[in-house]
Amino acid sequence: MLLQQGLCRRFKMISTRGRYALRVMIDIALNQGDGYVPMKEVAERQGLSLKYLEQIMPLLTRNGMIKGLHGKGGGYRLTRAPEMYSIGEILRQTEKDLAPVSCLAQNAPKCDRMSKCKTIDFWRGLNKVLNDYVDSRTLKDLL
Repeated sequence: MLLQQGLCRRFKMISTRGRYALRVMIDIALNQGDGYVPMKEVAERQGLSLKYLEQIMPLLTRNGMIKGLHGKGGGYRLTRAPEMYSIGEILRQTEKDLAPVSCLAQNAPKCDRMSKCKTIDFWRGLNKVLNDYVDSRTLKDLL
């Protein structure tokens, strides 16, 4: 009802990029052993497009979540133990922000309606619950 009335500017859902990043991180954790996991194998096991994964991997690499090795025996591996990654951290690398409405997003411009907004406390509560939950779960929990 709130969305239909236009009282909020967006309700954020996790994109395929975020969902696939979690699947990739889980697959790497399960299959890396002492080596690197070729992305082609991850794509095949997960039933995902290799081209799409090639867009996600730089985000995770650039932010130090995984490291890559080119050439024979190459692929990707985690940079730390699975229990050291929160799900929130992984999702924020691909989603940028998990705020349910734009006025609560990081670096959002000040909302002129905030002082009279009847729904802001609801959105703040939802934002807190969502972020607390994803930050309390680790990659190891999903293994």
